[in-house]
Amino acid sequence: MVRKVFYSFHYKRDSQRVSQVKNMGVVEGQPILSANKWEEVEGGGEAAIKEWIATEMSGKSCLVVLIGAQTAGRKWVNYEIIKAWNDRKGVLGIHIHNLKNLNGDQDTKGGNPFGGISVGDKSLSSIVKTYDPPYSTSTYVYSHIKDNLEAWVEDAIAIRARY
Repeated sequence: MVRKVFYSFHYKRDSQRVSQVKNMGVVEGQPILSANKWEEVEGGGEAAIKEWIATEMSGKSCLVVLIGAQTAGRKWVNYEIIKAWNDRKGVLGIHIHNLKNLNGDQDTKGGNPFGGISVGDKSLSSIVKTYDPPYSTSTYVYSHIKDNLEAWVEDAIAIRARY
C-alpha cells in the first residue's frame, strides 16, 4: 500500500525541488499547485488557506516537510506542522537543499523547522526526525531520498503513535 502524505515546503523557493521528490512515486502526495492556483488560494485570505490545507491534508497519514534554505519559521509551514501533529499524523523532515532546481542550482542548508514548536514541555525537534542525505551530488541525494522515503514515513507514523 502506498502511503498518502502531505508535503509542506516553501513554495517560491523550493517548488522545483519538491516536484522531484513528489514525482519519485514512492508515496502519494497532494497535487503541487501552479503559481497562479496558489495565488488564487492566497487571495481568499487566511480562512481559504486553512481550508485548502485541511482539505489536502485530509486522508493523509504523514506530513513530510521538505526543508530548503528558508523553510524553517514560515507561517504556513509552522501551521501545517502543528495541524498534522494535532491530527495525529506522522511528521518528518527532509533537507532538499542539494537537489538541483531547473537552473541546475543547489541551495544552502536550512534550519530545523521543528525547533521552534513545542509539544508539552518538549521541543518537537527532539521527537520528530529530520533527514539530511549524506551527499552533495544531486543525483545521489535524489537516489538516497527515493530509497529511504517509504521507511522514513513508516517510522514517523510509528513515532507519532507513541505520543
